[in-house]
Amino acid sequence: MSDLVATSQTAITQGSQSFATAAKLMPPGIREDTVMLYAWCRHADDVIDGQELGSRPELVQDPQARLEDLRAMTLAALHGNGPVTPPFAALRAVARRHDFPDRWPLDLIEGFAMDVEARDYRSLEDVLDYSYHVAGVVGVMMARVMGVRDDAVLDRACDLGLAFQLTNIARDVIDDAAIGRCYLPGDWLEEAGATVDGPLPSPELYAVILRMLDAAEPYYASARHGLPHLPPRCAWSIAAALRIYRAIGTKIRREGPAAYRQRISTSKAAKIGLLGQGGWDVARSRLSGRAEARDGLWTRPRR
Repeated sequence: MSDLVATSQTAITQGSQSFATAAKLMPPGIREDTVMLYAWCRHADDVIDGQELGSRPELVQDPQARLEDLRAMTLAALHGNGPVTPPFAALRAVARRHDFPDRWPLDLIEGFAMDVEARDYRSLEDVLDYSYHVAGVVGVMMARVMGVRDDAVLDRACDLGLAFQLTNIARDVIDDAAIGRCYLPGDWLEEAGATVDGPLPSPELYAVILRMLDAAEPYYASARHGLPHLPPRCAWSIAAALRIYRAIGTKIRREGPAAYRQRISTSKAAKIGLLGQGGWDVARSRLSGRAEARDGLWTRPRR
């Protein structure tokens, strides 16, 4: 294993147990490239949020300067050949190997710019636009690493990123509020008479959280239709990640507002069971025939 891959593996192991578990199922080569891409995405997110490998976000000094530096270093990695730090070297290697257009890494950074600007999300459409920039485009890049070139299949990969981010928003609503952020649609909150104040969700806020989890469901369903277009081991990895992440929403539904007394996650034992279920999902997807249309779903920008 190269030093760059080893450094990236450390980032994924410490930053996301769910992704690390799913990545183990991927074939060599693809696994290393997805791990390196994750390492850059994780680093970029941590720079803006003042995190360390996915820890809880904190308020940072001069986030605009951090954003500008991140954008400049990303462009240097994509277009230059000079020395860069490991996360940017990882991006350079993966982007060149898989012929990424510049807009994909830059779209992710634009999502971080939305955070720096403290953008107001009034509607679900606004939230989905943000979710594309911080997660959907990551799904697109990951699918490209797995060999996908068809735009329709890349849309399914984007849908999985959207579903993950909507689940993230539901899970992290209290932590986000602590640093002055809210990604729940403003019109939903007003309609429910809900606020994001307090250590636990109020009944009104919990109803909005459930609505957000409901909004994620059609995107999870759409993503499953992309599984037959991936190499078998990649499809298993993605199906397992889908199961593991969706289980976060299931836990919130099952435990109610009390789920927020601690970090919401799935146990190691549960992850192992979900890995097996993901394998069955892949088998069924290859036997089910024609995929359902994506009618009515938000679609990533094309340019």
